Amino acid sequence: MTTAIQATHLTAEAFAPYGDVLEATGTPTKLINQGMCGRFHDLAHLDILGENARTGISLFLSEKRALPYRLEMVERHPLGSQAFIPMTLEPFLVIVAPDEGGKPGRPVAFVSRAGQAINFHRNTWHGVLTPLSEPGLFAVVDRIGEEANLEEHWFETPYMIELA
Repeated sequence: MTTAIQATHLTAEAFAPYGDVLEATGTPTKLINQGMCGRFHDLAHLDILGENARTGISLFLSEKRALPYRLEMVERHPLGSQAFIPMTLEPFLVIVAPDEGGKPGRPVAFVSRAGQAINFHRNTWHGVLTPLSEPGLFAVVDRIGEEANLEEHWFETPYMIELA
């Protein structure tokens, strides 16, 4: 048995409790490179804890997933934020859940648009990297360090994520 969740379009307002939506909308904050490049400046709050930790950029190649998507597990990173930046213009599924006493509450799901990326706030429950097309190539900006920075929660009853 599963519970259905409707995935909606990803917007900065709807995603704000969980993190930042990175997208180039409106007028660039700054013009650089002799006025030939618009910079959308400082779009995400990177939050890294730990004495011997640093921010790193990695490349992830994830297998394509399909909708409806069976959500069995979410995770969080108590010591650092995590940004997923697609290296294609294809949409991806973003799943988050509010924290309810140290456990995830009912998940919320979004589908990105071309040109959107996300940054999960530190300690936010979220689904795994979930591209909806191939290649699932992403730049990931997150904490690099020795301390454990991953907590997983497996749901007793899985959720089925569907398009709204």
